[in-house]
Amino acid sequence: MKYEFFIAGRTRNRDNILKLCELFDKYNISYYCFLKNDESHQEAGLDLSGDINKFQDSFESLDLNSDQVRIIFENDLNGLNESKNLLLVLPAGKSAHIESGIAYGQGKTCYAIGEYDATDSLYRIFKSIFKDEKELEEFLKNY
Repeated sequence: MKYEFFIAGRTRNRDNILKLCELFDKYNISYYCFLKNDESHQEAGLDLSGDINKFQDSFESLDLNSDQVRIIFENDLNGLNESKNLLLVLPAGKSAHIESGIAYGQGKTCYAIGEYDATDSLYRIFKSIFKDEKELEEFLKNY
């Protein structure tokens, strides 16, 4: 495996996700994060540096079969396939939940962090749901 973790989440949750990436950097744990894959965004002609809500609205209006969507899909799926574990950052959108299901189906260990809106039996796929950054950091210290 190329990465220890695949970090999945909602693009609109960018600041929180990038903050968690810093924890992985601090403990020198490899990860794939869709927000840090500048190469695929450049290849797709996308820029995440501005207003994240405008970016996401624009991305969501693209045709599903567009080259931009295909490039992001392929790169993110490759990152998931090359990862040992998954961390879902809540709140998360449909894509991140689908990625979690793919990871679970591939036999990867799945974790989540954050609060969920309501109990869902399928959240049982997560070995642990960390309530906050502090709990995740304790886990990563001993990883």
